[in-house]
Amino acid sequence: MGRARGRARGWFRVPPRLLPYLLLAPAVVAELIVHVVPIAVGVWMSFRDLTLFYIRDWAKAPGTGLGNYRVAVDFDAAIGKDLLTSFLVTVGVTVLAVGLSWLLGTAAAILMQDRFRGRGLLRAAFLVPYALPVYAAVMTWGFLFQRDTGMVNHVLADQLHVTGGDRPFWLIGDNSFWALVTVIVWRSWPFAFLVLMAGLQNVPRDLYEASALDGAGIWRQIRHITLPALRPINQVLVLVLFLWTFNDFNTPFVLFGKAPPTGGDLISLHIYRASFLTWNFGTGSAMSVLLLLFLLLVTAVYLIATSRRRSARA
Repeated sequence: MGRARGRARGWFRVPPRLLPYLLLAPAVVAELIVHVVPIAVGVWMSFRDLTLFYIRDWAKAPGTGLGNYRVAVDFDAAIGKDLLTSFLVTVGVTVLAVGLSWLLGTAAAILMQDRFRGRGLLRAAFLVPYALPVYAAVMTWGFLFQRDTGMVNHVLADQLHVTGGDRPFWLIGDNSFWALVTVIVWRSWPFAFLVLMAGLQNVPRDLYEASALDGAGIWRQIRHITLPALRPINQVLVLVLFLWTFNDFNTPFVLFGKAPPTGGDLISLHIYRASFLTWNFGTGSAMSVLLLLFLLLVTAVYLIATSRRRSARA
């Protein structure tokens, strides 16, 4: 009986060298199915004239070579010009949203380090925008930005008289840019606050006490203790916020719908409209590949620059 059990166990014995690969195999398969295969299909589609006429049989779509890419980067034509405008709008929204989110998150994390009554409740309140479902939060902001019935115009025009009594449009026209930045910052800064607050837990309080005895004020402490201690975390945080914001689709889609104004036409939503509203999946795929290459380039340059800066300080 004991020999039979030993033989049965032998059938399931895995060599120690193969065990790590077997444990990683499910994650690798899932990564291939979720990311690698769709990316490969998208790259293939970008070289095809895949329109509504070939939607039932994609394999019969004729090849275009680099034709779709030429159309996307032809900034003298309508398609390329609109793509360039959307790209510039996305860059502007991303720079402002990431900068303000990081600034608000850093300020809140520093203020929450000191103990005071109600600190736990205030921390939980700060995280509410991050915990709310995206669609519910953005739809609420859509109601707040309504011209005639929204609270934003009620406060700015009726209460504070900032707009001179006029009620501006926030969901159409040029003001849509600032409305989109406001919503993205409102949703993103709690994440920055959460990450930075966790990072500040590793900074010894003795450093602040010693610097206070030496006469250092709050600003010198932030400059010489807090920010250097948070530098490794900030390097990752800024990159994550940049990628999230640049690829954000849900916020402009829920806030403006399928036809956003120019000031709210983020590039992810623009590619969606170029693909699914015009049924030109070849051109839309080419735009997606160009966006992927741009993000990979920015990420690589950022990581190389930060790693060199880190090694120079070391």
